[in-house]
Amino acid sequence: MEVRILNAVKYIGGTVLTIGTIIFLFGFFESGYSTLTPIGIGTVVGAIFIFLMGVFLVATQEMLEKTHKGKRVVLMKNKKGAPL
Repeated sequence: MEVRILNAVKYIGGTVLTIGTIIFLFGFFESGYSTLTPIGIGTVVGAIFIFLMGVFLVATQEMLEKTHKGKRVVLMKNKKGAPL
């Protein structure tokens, strides 16, 4: 399951990153419109945000699945029965 989510995030993030880079370069070098440059920058930042959130969600899901494999913590009590 995690691999499918990670692959989807990778392809979506890569596509949006490519589109944002093209918009940025077109606005910065070729076009006379200065409004395309910040749109391209915002698209690139959005692609990075999508990728980082996807990786965070996959890592969180992986950690939640492995929580049952730890050592069990037992509460110790003193002679009178109060916890230490």
